[in-house]
Amino acid sequence: MSYTAAVITVSDKGARGERADTSGPAVCAMLESRGWEVVYTSIIPDDMEAITGELVRCSDEKNINLVLTTGGTGFSPRDVTPEATLAVVERRTAGIPEVMRFESMKLTSRGCLSRAEAGIRGKTLIVNLPGSEKAARENLMAVLDPIRHGVEMLLGSGSAECAAKPIPGNARKAPSMDQWLREAKADPSAPKVGMYLIHNGTVRQTAKAKVREGDEGASDVTGMEFSYEKERLDKLIAETYQMPGIYYVRVWLNEGRLKVCDDIMAVLIGGDIRPHVVNALQYLVGKIKSECVLEQELH
Repeated sequence: MSYTAAVITVSDKGARGERADTSGPAVCAMLESRGWEVVYTSIIPDDMEAITGELVRCSDEKNINLVLTTGGTGFSPRDVTPEATLAVVERRTAGIPEVMRFESMKLTSRGCLSRAEAGIRGKTLIVNLPGSEKAARENLMAVLDPIRHGVEMLLGSGSAECAAKPIPGNARKAPSMDQWLREAKADPSAPKVGMYLIHNGTVRQTAKAKVREGDEGASDVTGMEFSYEKERLDKLIAETYQMPGIYYVRVWLNEGRLKVCDDIMAVLIGGDIRPHVVNALQYLVGKIKSECVLEQELH
């Protein structure tokens, strides 16, 4: 099942256009790679009224399932994101920031200085992340899977069955490649990029056995059960960034029961020269297909 999310960057300089926002897009990419539908983003100043206004708007008016903030969790006098969060939530979820701080402490002793908070307002879960792109990624990685289960419980009519296997949902709509390219070209890495390549995979009617093994008796495909390992995908993306000349990587994968012609995946890679970008795209797509996804054709 797909859930909605909002990402709010809290930064005085970002709101004034004096600093490029890298943490917000990074968080959006992580959410989308794990099946979340990011329906709203914004950049606002470190201002109590502005922050509370956005949080209330996302929960009460837009009915968004998960709201993530980046920035404003430190010791600066202008860092008021935790206070704004506590002002609007109805129930704290203290375990989420506790885990984030615990994981941060494994990397740096300064992890204990984060004042991030999390809580529930109505049917919306609100979580604070650090402003640094690296720290935001690390913190979100530590709690993203439990957060999904928490949202499932929050939106359920009663107690969640923790051992129950999720029922595959319908196909999700693929992201706009035009929008992806616009965001890629606004990324700080853009001046280093000489080429972007996009891969769009769809459900094919012709069976794998017929295409790859020459089995002419294989019946046509009517659909597909599709799932993927989220942690493995994140590792593959990190590996691709280590390849020569690669500066931008973004991946979206579908999930659930898909129909013929439904989108399976979208991959966007940016790099310095064509050979590097082609090699990286072939590597990442091949690894995703062989090590990350589980496909079951339906006939």
